Amino acid sequence: MLFFPPFLGGTLFSNTDPLQMLLPFVAFCLISSAAYVFNDLFDKENDRHHPDKCARPIASGRVSVAAALMFGALLLTCSLVLGWNISPAFFMLMAAYFFVSIAYSIWLKDVALMDLSCISAGFLLRLQAGGAAYNVSISVWLFLSVFLLSLFLSAGKRLSEKQRLGDSAANHRKVLAAYPKGFLEGAIYITGGSVLVTYSMYVISRHSSLLYYSVPLCCFGLLRFIFRIRSGKSGDPTESLVRDVPLLIVGVAWVCMVGWGIYGR
Repeated sequence: MLFFPPFLGGTLFSNTDPLQMLLPFVAFCLISSAAYVFNDLFDKENDRHHPDKCARPIASGRVSVAAALMFGALLLTCSLVLGWNISPAFFMLMAAYFFVSIAYSIWLKDVALMDLSCISAGFLLRLQAGGAAYNVSISVWLFLSVFLLSLFLSAGKRLSEKQRLGDSAANHRKVLAAYPKGFLEGAIYITGGSVLVTYSMYVISRHSSLLYYSVPLCCFGLLRFIFRIRSGKSGDPTESLVRDVPLLIVGVAWVCMVGWGIYGR
């Protein structure tokens, strides 16, 4: 997500210093890792009831709470020092991301709709941080596309968890019991359709004829993700992209098509 602004803005290869390109990525990896460590600390009891997450190091007891706290603090410190040296704006966006992540872990993950909003905010802060780090302005249509796509993915993930865990879903994640029947299904259909509209408007605003042909790929990818969830498979976005061959092919094809449309002229 950090590389979206320079990639779509046509400036990904304009910087000849690879270190300057990689440092923002490393800094955000560190702070997001710190956020995940603290999230696993807060979630360790709930994770023990989950069929997959019970094997996580903290939940399983392989890593002590004290060791996890020290590791999380080290990651956080290194990320903030690195972020400050990149730019004050980038540092502030990193700090905001961590604040949202901690608020989510402590409280907002149990509040219906706020949990989805926090996940979406994480994507948007990554996008804005990429713009700040690489001096690229974020298009309104790109902002809206990422916002709606993140809501689509997070709603899909929640629906997948609710389907897979069944009656024990609330033992793992309390907020799953707060969503009425059919709500999450409706959410993915609404946000999925909206993503298609905003992405189409973004493509039209770029005035590149080749990019128009990436819209069917976007449509297929959205439908494939919905199909995957409604078939009872995992709704984790990363797992879906890596393990679902059609989605992986569409993702690679989208990158190649958009990349050629922007850089092949």
